[in-house]
Amino acid sequence: MLAAFLITLALVLACIFIHYEMLGMISSAMSGMCGSSRRRLLSAIGVVFMAHILEISLFAVAFALMQHRWGLGEITGTIEGSWVDFFYFSAASYTTLGMGDLFPTGNLRFVAAIESLTGLILIAWSASFTYLAMQKFWGMRRDGK
Repeated sequence: MLAAFLITLALVLACIFIHYEMLGMISSAMSGMCGSSRRRLLSAIGVVFMAHILEISLFAVAFALMQHRWGLGEITGTIEGSWVDFFYFSAASYTTLGMGDLFPTGNLRFVAAIESLTGLILIAWSASFTYLAMQKFWGMRRDGK
């Protein structure tokens, strides 16, 4: 259980770091961008989306390693036997969707639970960032002023 806790802690910290850096990057870039508010806001949404995909992928890789390399549990259920299974399970956990066709056993249950909490917090952070960006740039005229 200690190994699962330490891996989970590292994953959470990595996701927070990724999110912070990507939001900071796009926030700085938006202020200096030329063009319409549409371009700025669509760029922000794209970066936010890519941050979430990267974070989901990070957990998916950890699930695969924890199952196949370190024997800390399994993802069972309707498994097709590819990378997509881990990504799908991670996305369902991160978004708190929890489809129920795949489920963790062993120490992976702890990781999946914390991934859901992490995803919930980071999605809320993204929503508030997007709201603030829209508030700042939404009313701009088409010429970017």
